[in-house]
Amino acid sequence: MIIVKIVELKAGQGKVTLEAEIVKMGETREFQKFGKSGRVATVVIKDDSGEIDLSIWNEDIDKVQEGSKIQIENGYVGEFRGKPQLTAGKFGKLIVL
Repeated sequence: MIIVKIVELKAGQGKVTLEAEIVKMGETREFQKFGKSGRVATVVIKDDSGEIDLSIWNEDIDKVQEGSKIQIENGYVGEFRGKPQLTAGKFGKLIVL
């Protein structure tokens, strides 16, 4: 497993593993999709190379707070409003270190 730095991330990149700290928690939003409800929050994470927005979903939101050190395994870098945005997505996971 290769741990990458935030500065190396590019939109469209998959199978991303990185370690970072949550520096800002955004608001949790609730949504309905395919008849199911869910929650999503956007947080800002940083490492020694930079910062990126991270989308966290459902029960992962309750595991973290500002200052939490996390690892994302098998994450995906998408793009939102022209900026790269990381998510653990369906196939990845968020681990609190």
